[in-house]
Amino acid sequence: MTQRIGLYPGTFDPVTLGHMDIIRRGAKLVDRLVIGVTTNPSKSPMFTLDERLAMVRRECADITDTEIEVRAFDSLLIEYAHSVGASIILRGLRDGADFGYEYQMAGMNQYLDPRVETVFLMAHVSLQVIASRLVKEIAYLGGDISNFVSPTVREDMLARIGPKGL
Repeated sequence: MTQRIGLYPGTFDPVTLGHMDIIRRGAKLVDRLVIGVTTNPSKSPMFTLDERLAMVRRECADITDTEIEVRAFDSLLIEYAHSVGASIILRGLRDGADFGYEYQMAGMNQYLDPRVETVFLMAHVSLQVIASRLVKEIAYLGGDISNFVSPTVREDMLARIGPKGL
């Protein structure tokens, strides 16, 4: 039997409870889940690539539904999917705005390789407002982010921006 390999790509800067919701639920759909941590030149990262890789690995350590591998990538998504043997790309959706963007990306990926399916998972209703960009902004401005990230990620952010930010 062929192993179902899923790929969940993102910048994860920082990894939020919303990301973890998609990872936990997505892990139940595949035999192996590769979490592809990438850079996005249009975003200003709080954490380095190595820090984000370590953070995602730590946050996923207790997931036992499937084998999870956390890897860096900096290539075209469909090419990276090929390199890890993924037949499924997992994407999380918070709202209709996410859907418009993700729908376009899924269509382009389908055009590039129709054998790789994109599977959309809706964020849990309690997590739909969470976006890494907003979590960082709230933290920088001294707001409470404990409802958006794990305690360990909160501590990582506190160490990065200092006590004024959290």
